[in-house]
Amino acid sequence: MRIGRVREIWRYPVKSMAGEALDGCSVGPRGIPGDRGWATRDEGAGELRGAKQLPKLMQCSARYRDPPEGANGGVPQVDITLPDGTRTASDDPRVEARLSELLGRAITLWPLRPAEDRAHYKRADPMGAVMARISRIAPIRRNLTKIVRFARLDAPVREAFAREPDEALPELADIPPELFEFTTPPGTYFDLAPLHLLTTASLAAMQRVNPSAAWDVRRFRPNFLVETEPGIEGLVEAEWGGRTVRVGGLTLECWLPAVRCGMTTQATGELPKDPSVLRSIVRDAGQSLGVYGAAANTARVAVGDEVELL
Repeated sequence: MRIGRVREIWRYPVKSMAGEALDGCSVGPRGIPGDRGWATRDEGAGELRGAKQLPKLMQCSARYRDPPEGANGGVPQVDITLPDGTRTASDDPRVEARLSELLGRAITLWPLRPAEDRAHYKRADPMGAVMARISRIAPIRRNLTKIVRFARLDAPVREAFAREPDEALPELADIPPELFEFTTPPGTYFDLAPLHLLTTASLAAMQRVNPSAAWDVRRFRPNFLVETEPGIEGLVEAEWGGRTVRVGGLTLECWLPAVRCGMTTQATGELPKDPSVLRSIVRDAGQSLGVYGAAANTARVAVGDEVELL
């Protein structure tokens, strides 16, 4: 079934900072080369942290100085623009001091580390490792959300996903166990998956239910924005979990809907902070917008490529 065409392609050199729009790029099982190649670490908290805890990161932007495809497995240096328009870079001796001043925390900037450096990715809270072990027990995993709520352990979950007291929690069984123990899957700075796809049909559907909000793609940080065919309406990709999508010559295995958090509400570029965005997603979109997945092959994808649901 033809869904539409690729309207935009995005790569995010620094996790949580504004990204780069691309005309085309190579894509493989590890996603777009250089996507989330750098991340910030809160040394006071003792863990990697992004805009969930440090929202001003979304008012910064980053661009690669050299193409990541030629980096021989590493990541190139990035040039960073701060909210006031001043510039710094990953190889600027003062970059960490400038980020620390902006964010009001002791911040360090890190290129991607190997998966074997598990301490780099580990959450500071030791309860994370306990939750990871518990969630690997199948009967508990199936009922994890109910157990957390019944045991009144839902406060950190609500904080992490910016849920109001009267809102339902996300389905915790959908979260890979390692993400309770680690801030990101070790060896990556992705929230969950190497690729994230969003359709214009979903953005239009949310615009209809909350017309006062700006349903701008930059709030949701997908890798591919797909312009859907006329007549395709609604939250179409919400039903793609377990399905396969062809994007040009790329075969993309869809995993699960992208559960949304408070990052969607934060100011980015000229977009103001707007808590109503997340409230609408929780109430009207089953807490999710877009779909996560991974490529089954390696291919070049370009703006204008056809997108099909197989």
